[in-house]
Amino acid sequence: MKDPYQALGVAKGASDKEIKSAYRKLAKELHPDKNKDNPKATERFSDVTKAYDLLLDKDKRAQFDRGEIDADGNPTAPFGYGGGGGYQRGPAGQQHDFGNAGADFGDIFEGLFGGGGGGGSPFGGRQRSAPPAKGANVAYRLNVEFVAAATLQKQRITLEDGKTIDLSLPKGVEEGTQMRLSGKGRPGPGGNGDAIVTIHINPHPFYERDGDNIRLDLPISLKEAVEGAKIKVPTVDGPVMLSIPAGSDSGKTLRLKNKGFTGKSGVRGNQLVTLMIVLPKHDEKLAEFVKGWKPEGNPRASLGV
Repeated sequence: MKDPYQALGVAKGASDKEIKSAYRKLAKELHPDKNKDNPKATERFSDVTKAYDLLLDKDKRAQFDRGEIDADGNPTAPFGYGGGGGYQRGPAGQQHDFGNAGADFGDIFEGLFGGGGGGGSPFGGRQRSAPPAKGANVAYRLNVEFVAAATLQKQRITLEDGKTIDLSLPKGVEEGTQMRLSGKGRPGPGGNGDAIVTIHINPHPFYERDGDNIRLDLPISLKEAVEGAKIKVPTVDGPVMLSIPAGSDSGKTLRLKNKGFTGKSGVRGNQLVTLMIVLPKHDEKLAEFVKGWKPEGNPRASLGV
């Protein structure tokens, strides 16, 4: 992906609302579940998701517009020379951020306090040398699908040395959650550093997270709204049947218990289903009925008009 604006098909000055709208449209069209035999669609879905993430992050968007980072969020100018750490792309497109491997300060302390062969210190006693430094920590970014995060599915990550690990996502996982893998960093005289894994949860075409709850706008027909119905509704655990009460209005919200994210306490949130009545286009019978129908009351009375 060279340009996130082009990937989403929006102008450079597009608002957050326009970006979200463009993403939702493309995500529904390109989602891997609908394009299992089309790898190009899956690849484009990945680019669209990356573009969405970058443009909704105000800081990263500003950096990209100034030319400081590229469309993948990487600095456009090389850095890290002169022993000050570095940055490189890791396996499977993951990002690694390596700091200094550490330094043994024993010689410095000995020079300050007249050490030289393990001599004494002006504070009395024998000078202790610093312990051997551990190797550098290695930073990883792990992209997790929305449904996988909600249901705490294990995630496989490939480390810098090519080895793979299956990670169990923690309860309460959210955007930016960090997991520390002890001893999975770079080697050093005092042992290996750690791997620091930062979780990024990919947006979903129709689910939205609200704390530990999941929100879903559910299209229903006018007939289902008027008469009531039992209809199939998607959840992160699979489809379930939901009873729509007769006389339901658009905007009415129903609750499916324990179909949300698992919180830090271990209790799952709910799925909040908001009904959205969708009228059929060019339905002559409905148009004919409305012509002769005189509804009672004023639906805008609560607005004072």
